[in-house]
Amino acid sequence: MLKPLGNRVIIQKSEQEQTTKSGIVLTDSAKEKSNEGTIIAVGAGRILKDGSRVAPEVNEGDKVVFQQYAGTEVKRGDETYLIVNEEDILAIIES
Repeated sequence: MLKPLGNRVIIQKSEQEQTTKSGIVLTDSAKEKSNEGTIIAVGAGRILKDGSRVAPEVNEGDKVVFQQYAGTEVKRGDETYLIVNEEDILAIIES
């Protein structure tokens, strides 16, 4: 398993729908890159200049929206994860 450092989080991206509302099947090149996912791991938080640590605002299991081209994709086995800085998370999706 991956353990993020500092103010980074690991996100499992949500899959985009394969078909449109009208029933058109989308190819991989026609799909828009997903910017939603579920946080599976959270780092300890960022360190301020005075040496104190700020706890992350997000938690494991939160569903979030992140910047479109943020982070680094990492493949582990069959799964692909995204490692992003906490600042790249735009919102928490509340159910």
